[in-house]
Parts: sequence; structure tokens; C-alpha cells
Amino acid sequence: MSDKHTDAHRWWRDAVIYQVYVRSFLDSTGDGIGDLAGVRAGLPYLRKLGVDGIWLSPFYPSPQHDHGYDVADYCDVDPVFGDLAEFDRLTAAAHRLGIKVLLDIVPNHSSLQHPWFQEALASPAGSAARARFHFADGRGPDGAEPPNNWHSMFGGPAWSRVTEPDGTPGQWYLHMFTPEQPDWNWRNPAVGTEFERVLRFWLDRDVDGFRIDVAAGLFKHPALPDSPDPEADARTRDSVNPLAWNQPEVHDVWRRWRAVCEEYTARDGRERLLVGEVSVPSAREQAKYVRPDELHQAFFFDLLSAAWDADSFRKVISEAMQDIAGTGSTVTWVLNNHDQVRTVTRYGEPTPEGSGLGPARARAAALLMLALPGAAYIYQGEELGLPEVIDLPDDVLTDPIFRRTGKRARIRDGCRVPLPWSGQASPFGFTSGVEGTKPWLPQPDWFAEHATDRALADTRSFWHLYRDSLHLRALLPQLGEGTLRWLETEPDVLAFVRGDGLVCAVNFGTTPTTAPVSGVPLLASAPCPDGVLPGSTAAWWVAHDTGL
Repeated sequence: MSDKHTDAHRWWRDAVIYQVYVRSFLDSTGDGIGDLAGVRAGLPYLRKLGVDGIWLSPFYPSPQHDHGYDVADYCDVDPVFGDLAEFDRLTAAAHRLGIKVLLDIVPNHSSLQHPWFQEALASPAGSAARARFHFADGRGPDGAEPPNNWHSMFGGPAWSRVTEPDGTPGQWYLHMFTPEQPDWNWRNPAVGTEFERVLRFWLDRDVDGFRIDVAAGLFKHPALPDSPDPEADARTRDSVNPLAWNQPEVHDVWRRWRAVCEEYTARDGRERLLVGEVSVPSAREQAKYVRPDELHQAFFFDLLSAAWDADSFRKVISEAMQDIAGTGSTVTWVLNNHDQVRTVTRYGEPTPEGSGLGPARARAAALLMLALPGAAYIYQGEELGLPEVIDLPDDVLTDPIFRRTGKRARIRDGCRVPLPWSGQASPFGFTSGVEGTKPWLPQPDWFAEHATDRALADTRSFWHLYRDSLHLRALLPQLGEGTLRWLETEPDVLAFVRGDGLVCAVNFGTTPTTAPVSGVPLLASAPCPDGVLPGSTAAWWVAHDTGL
């Protein structure tokens, strides 16, 4: 780890965190599903890559209707992933290697199987048990219509009707995602108290912080009125309905959670991190979530949707630096995650192998992101140059979006296929099972080109580009936290200076252009002759002329 990432340092401000999608990382038990022991076995690989921490996707007990984002017990481990003893071993092993551990916490909704929701189903309308969720009477004759017109983000009405204990049709409950994920009612103080207990449970087990799912959610408009555009969330697959998301009361929750983290930091000097999945209309709105007494950081997702051109990237970077960094926090950059099409495919032609410009552009984007001020998150397989698996057959798809809509648009299975570690055929070293054990999602034959053993042996691979950039980022004082200054460039080129003369430039075009700095680059996403920046290429230079 970098010397600057010590416990005395506010490590999270420029940390590089590796997102581990646990069920797809490495399987130690031979059942075709990744687990916590598999993550522990992979820690030396992550240490060698050079990341500062890991974020673990949900591993709690769950019926897995949305792969763990429907939580039945927030204070335990689902047997498919291991147990609390294995979690403790994983955390201890990570800390010995200097790797921080972040957990994914899901406070907007639970599982149908959560004991509190089961208690609500067994209780009458108006009971204290139902008040922990959003239960409401239906509209129309006999209450047969939902309480309002909202639609869930995953398609269909955001309400489901329950059968009352006496067997009659009864109230409805709200679920902004799937019917198996009832939304908590955060206007009930008991919910907030329970989640503070959950935080303390894991902080007492030595975790370094939390990634917060749907952090702009939690509170709904108190009157639950009809929406003027009820299908906006489903249409955009985003938190658009202003009546269901980004309510002002949510900021009080993050102040309370920040106070809990500060309490633990005061005990031992180790800062605990809160990083939020905050999907809001603008960088200015997102900045409200990272004020000094709220979340430490919030993912800045605009690079995920930015068109591949210099103007689009400059605009979103400038807005983030102005609005978010201006709060005293740092921007948290991300190019890939478990909900998005991978960059190799997103930036290129839609072929399974990611042919065309996709790989070159993905390499350039990675070098750009890692040169920006602030923190960065890498999604597993990103460092292998994995494309999206777009040709999975319908009968293996598990995404609830597909189950609810019957459509493949924006389904997320393609970026969640288990990692290839070694060999020429599936399961590519992912599972330790007997011959014939299949990963939970099928791996295509072309995964062999991206297997970890092959990537480590090839100095031209994505893996070496990431490893080298993370090594330099840790060593060079110009990188990490700080500011940037834009340079005047030719069309299609984006260039900026970091600190005392570290220059990053990206050619978004397809033809070579003049490099902003003479000399051979310190690091480049593709070969760069002296004074030339090829198309679809990014490079770093240490400039002797700091007046650039």
C-alpha cells in the first residue's frame, strides 16, 4: 500500500477501492457460487494489483430474489457465502495486507423474509408492525386499486396487495424495486434505531466503512400522492420520481450515521467511511450529501453515461470538481459497476468479444479516471478488460428486471458473469468443484482471452496497465487528492495538469494528434511515439515546464 494511505491519513479521500461481487469472484466450496473464503483466497491478487480496499456486495441471509439486495437478516452471513467466523478471517487477512473492508448496506428496503415484515403480514392494519413499512389501503371499490400510481424501477406497479390474517384481500405495501423487496418506512423512528444497531454490529467486527445502497431513497413524500410521470423510474432505470427519492429528511439519517462512524474513529483514530449510491439530478444536488457532517463520499456516476467525446468528459469532470470538491469532500469516480454495461462494450461495437474501439477506449478511460483528483472504484474484471456478456440465453438469466418485464433491455447479468482465473475452458479456475460443476452464470469460451493467469503474464494487458497506474498513483505526490488545471488542446483532445507538472491527456478521436508534452510518456494506454498522441489513447507525462 501507499505510504500516504496510513491510518493517520484520511485514507478514503484518494483511495482506490475494488468492488467485489462476491458470488462471481471465486468459489472455494465447489458449488459454482463465489463466497467469502474465495474472496480471502484472492486477497494476494488484489494486494499485487495495488488497491487500497475492497467493497463486498451483500452476503447477508437472503432468498436471493435480487442477489442479496433483498436482505432477510442484516447481522449474519448467508450459508451460501460462509459464516461470521469466515467473515472475521477475511477482514483480519485483508487488514494484514493493508486492505480496507467496506460492506454493502441496504437501508431502503428489506426482504419479504425479514422477521419484521413477516410480523407485519401477521398483524392487522394499523399495527405497530406494519408502521415499519409502507402499508396503505387501496383505492376504488373494495380497495382493489393501488394506493397511488407509482411504478417500480424494475417495472410494474410499486405496490402489492397482501392477504390479511383472516384470509381476506387487504392492504397494499410499497416496493420501489421488486415485490420481494418491501420499502422500509423511515418516518418510523424504530427503523432508524434498528439500522444504527446494524452499523455498530459490523463496526464492532472491525469493518472500515459502508457502501450505502439507494442512499437518496429511504424517505418518501409523507402523503404518497400520485406522480405526474409514474413510469419515469422504470423508463430511465433511475431514481427520477421526486416523490419517492431525494426527500430532505434523508440528510438527517446521514448525519446520525456519520456521528456513529466518528464515535468509532475517536476510539482508535481509524476513519470509517460512508460512501453513498446517490442518484440525483445534478452534481450540485449530490454535493448536499457530502457536506462535512453527512456522507464522506458519494459515487459520481456521470462518467458512466458520458458520451465518448472530449467535451462531454470535460463538462462532467468540471461540474464534479466545482460542486462536489467544493464541499470539502473529494469526488468518487467510477466507470463500471455491477449494474452497468462494461466499458469495453459500452465504448465499442456491441459484439461479445468487445471488438473494434471498445478495448482501446476503455484503457484510455481507466488512465483518465485514475489521474483525476479524488477516489476511484474499480469493478471486478475491469482490470482484465472483460467485455459485457451479451449473448446469455434467456433460460439462465436471473436479473429480476428480466423476470418482471420479459425484456432484455438494461438487464445486469452480462456484467456479473463469474471471473475467469485460469485455463482455456469454463469454469476457468473460478470453482474448485468436481469436474462438471458449472458457475452460476455460464462463461463464454472467449473468456480464455481474459483469464487472470494470462493477463499477469502479458505486460501489454489491461491488468498491467491498472497495476502500473495504481503503483504510480501511490508514489507520485501529484496524483490522488488535489486539484487539476485544464490545458488548451486540439479538438478531440482533453488534457490537464495535476500538481507540479503531471500531465494527463486523452485523444478521444481516431487519428493521431500532437501530444501536449514532448518526450516519452511515463505511462500510456497504447504505444505513444515522442510528441504524438494516437487516437483512442491516454497518457501521463511528468512535464519539466510547469508553466504549461
